[in-house]
Amino acid sequence: MTSAVPGDGSGRTLQGRGALVTGGASGIGAAVARELAARGARVVVADLAGDAARALADEIGGEAWEVDLTATEALDDLSLEVDVLVNNAGIQRVSPIEEFDPDDFRRIHAIMLVAPFLLVRAVLPHMYANGWGRIINVSSVHGLVASPFKSAYVSAKHGLEGLSKVTALEGGPHGVTSVCINPGYVRTPLVEKQIADQATVHGIPDSEVVEKVLLQDAAVKRLVEPDEVGSLVGWLTGPDAAMVSGASWAIDGGWSAR
Repeated sequence: MTSAVPGDGSGRTLQGRGALVTGGASGIGAAVARELAARGARVVVADLAGDAARALADEIGGEAWEVDLTATEALDDLSLEVDVLVNNAGIQRVSPIEEFDPDDFRRIHAIMLVAPFLLVRAVLPHMYANGWGRIINVSSVHGLVASPFKSAYVSAKHGLEGLSKVTALEGGPHGVTSVCINPGYVRTPLVEKQIADQATVHGIPDSEVVEKVLLQDAAVKRLVEPDEVGSLVGWLTGPDAAMVSGASWAIDGGWSAR
């Protein structure tokens, strides 16, 4: 994939560009993949769920990459010719620290910090050679603040924030920007799976989790929609965001304002 052709003035600001979205087969990743494709990018949908990735890739005229991001050593020598990288893949485990499974901790960090580093490392030579690149790291409000029972997720997202800032500093002279997006709870399968775990650790019924736990600190009392995150990613890859780098963009209904 090459990056020689600029947007054509019709809203297809990524015409001729190549993009890679991890965790792209569902939830936020699928919304981002559709947004980038609508802007003209040829999108690689990377996901462990190969069938779902292929179905979405067929829908948007892209490609599928079935990949296990926990197998990080397989990414060590990777070279990718893409112009937009969206590090989105993630999982969650909810447990007190003293009961947190060490293998789960390692797995979360592999997917959400080590793999993003290796993918950034793989795309930068192509971006530098072309003098243009956009790296979007889908962090979380938990990249800015902490919550109990999420030691692996919170620490991985805080690490991703640091990686994004270093990438911004190194990439700036080469036309490459790097930012984080920090959603609150988004209406995705990942969040839906958390409800039972949150009910258990907080000792409340499932029906009370959304109001009393997930949205407790948000000023706007609703879940974020995946398309809202996708829209922000689209803008951040466009021409009006050329000076946006090294920043963290909260889309959390006011949660991090506290």
